[in-house]
Amino acid sequence: MPDENQTTLALMKPGRSGVVVAVMGKRGMAHRLGALGIIPGKKITKVSSLFMRGPVTILVDRAQIAIGYGMANRILVRLV
Repeated sequence: MPDENQTTLALMKPGRSGVVVAVMGKRGMAHRLGALGIIPGKKITKVSSLFMRGPVTILVDRAQIAIGYGMANRILVRLV
């Protein structure tokens, strides 16, 4: 469960960085995110998000990736 230093990617503020702690989803979602490079232990930076549950843009290994709000809400991140 999240503590004071952990949050979901969806709730993270733009410009903040963190390390992926866990992907709280089924195997298919974890596999899809893994193919994008979003795996536990990976450092990511939130670039932006749109108002009212829109897509979330993140930076992973110099690649900018957009994922849906639902997926971003299932990625647990420890803030750096």
